[in-house]
Amino acid sequence: MPWLLRDGEVLATLEVAESFASRARGLLGRDGMDGALLLRPARSVHTIGMRFPIDVAFCDADLVVITTVYLERQRVCLPRVRARSVVEAEAGAFERWNLRVGDQLEIKG
Repeated sequence: MPWLLRDGEVLATLEVAESFASRARGLLGRDGMDGALLLRPARSVHTIGMRFPIDVAFCDADLVVITTVYLERQRVCLPRVRARSVVEAEAGAFERWNLRVGDQLEIKG
């Protein structure tokens, strides 16, 4: 399984959803998540039908974080025009990881 890193530091295990079906399924049907999910391509997400709130990081084509949001259950967020991918994690993960706008993320493994 791949890892999500920032400056060589492992933040979390990473699932990558690149097919239409895997992006559509996302985190639906889960009770929680220990790692993170990368959706690409993606510019917007929702939590309709989800069982838990999430942290969302919108990233550009180089995986630089351009904005982060917290999404309660049953919400839809506006698309971010510059976003090319989205990282989702269980609410509170970004605070534990100290994830900030401008962070350069990378995928290993």
